[in-house]
Formats: sequence, C-alpha cells, structure tokens
Amino acid sequence: MARGDLTDDQWLRLEAVLPPLPKMGRKPRDRRQVFDGIWWRARTGSPWRDVPERYGPWETSYSVFRRWQIDGTWARILEKLQVKADAAGHIEWEVSVDSTVCRAHQHSAGARKRGARSGRTPPDGLAGEPDDHGLGRSRGGLSTKLHLAADAAGHVLAVVVTGGQRGDAPQFIEVMDRIRVPRSGGGRPRVRPDHVLADRAYSSRQIREYLRKRQIAHTIPEKRDQTGHRLRRGSAGGRPPGFDREKYKARHKVECRIGLLKQARGVATRYDKLAVRYEATVQLTLIRQSL
Repeated sequence: MARGDLTDDQWLRLEAVLPPLPKMGRKPRDRRQVFDGIWWRARTGSPWRDVPERYGPWETSYSVFRRWQIDGTWARILEKLQVKADAAGHIEWEVSVDSTVCRAHQHSAGARKRGARSGRTPPDGLAGEPDDHGLGRSRGGLSTKLHLAADAAGHVLAVVVTGGQRGDAPQFIEVMDRIRVPRSGGGRPRVRPDHVLADRAYSSRQIREYLRKRQIAHTIPEKRDQTGHRLRRGSAGGRPPGFDREKYKARHKVECRIGLLKQARGVATRYDKLAVRYEATVQLTLIRQSL
C-alpha cells in the first residue's frame, strides 16, 4: 500500500456506498485500485497520463472518474456518506458559509465554448456546464472560486463553482438551496440548518430577508457603510440586526475546512478544463476525507 492509499477499514466504509457491480459484461478492474489511482491524481495534481502503473492503466482511472461524474455517482456517494453521518448524529446543523479562490492552471483553459459544436445536445451530456466553465480572469490570471457551506463538525454540505471574480453574496442563495441531506428512515430530506454564520461579504438585505423567510437564525456582521446609512435615516432606518460576537467566533471552522480541502493539490490548483469535472474532483476529495 502506497502513501495516501485507502486502508482496509477505509475501503470497507467506501465499498458499502459504491454502486453495485454490473451483472453482465466483462469483469471490471479492481475498484479499490482504480479509486486509489483517481485519488492519487487529485491529491498530487498530476496529469492523468502520469498516474503510476501500480494503479493500472491511466485510461481506466480517467474513464471511471469521467463516467461517474457524468452519471452523478460521485455526488451520490457523497450524499450517502452524509446520510450516515447525520443518522449517527455527527452533522451539527450550525452552518458557516464562505468562499475561497483557487488558482487555475493554464492547462484548465481552452475548453470549447457552448455552441461551438453542432447539434443541440451538450458534449458528454454536460447540461450543467456554465458558459464560462467556472473560470475568471483577473490581474493574477485565471482563477476559480468555491462557495461552500460547512457545519460546525467540518462536514461540507454544499459546494458551488464559479469564476474567481464572482462575488460572494450573489451565490449565497444557491449555496443554501444545495443543502440537502436525505433522512435514513425516510421522509423529507433535511434542507434547513438551525443557524447560519457568515462574514460581512454576505451582509445584504436580500440575504437577511431570505433567512428570515425560511426561519433560519443567523449571525452576520453589518457592514460599516450599511450601519452609517441606517443611522442617517433615523427611525426610518429600522433596528440594527442582531449580532452575537461570541457565536461569530465559531465561523473559523469553515476556514479550517477550506484549508483541509486544499490539501489536495488538484483542488488548490484547478487543472480540469470543465467546471463539472473540477466539481467532481472536489466531491472526490470530500469523499476521501470523510472515510
């Protein structure tokens, strides 16, 4: 077993949530070996062709990674792990929302723009691929931003991939809408956290009204200019939003979780040309770190 490969206990936990093997056709390659090869590439950020021979042909690792991204297998595996964690009481529903910018390598550029191919069906069935492929250009070059929601125990419950120049507040509602953890005993999935923590970037009237409408308590500091505008309006400015300074200190946990996520070099620096492929790399990393 090489460094970074699954241990026997980790493989047993992962095997329990993998999709069943096909009953017909040629017997597939050892799935533990293939998963270790896929994880090696995400952990090191190396090209697919450099996957070591001990993991089998690199084409097999890439084809499995690509196929499971297209049919949603990576997302379903992560969801099953979240269901088990929630059933065991490990998910704490005090959620922190934040974002992080990841530098995009030059190899991530050059994907076809939408409409470049003939026909109406997107290539590889990638209907969810954004037009800009989740890449943004700034003074530092190409970058991608990950917007995520993590609970107090470090479980990442939702991830949204955008260009690096995108603001945080406009993505808040989409991040919250992606929180969905099914219940092991059946019934409606859990979609509403008990409390939300966020920094000043998310201080807007729209976000506060959205949280109040969903009856979600929140701790978000008010921006200085918003405080000044409210005070200048006098009684018409309304009451200041409630803010618990001690509770706000717990928001550092999402920043710690981002640091752990970026230990995978394939996440810290984006090498995937498509945003959906990069999102699958993030999902793979979350799966591996949950075992």
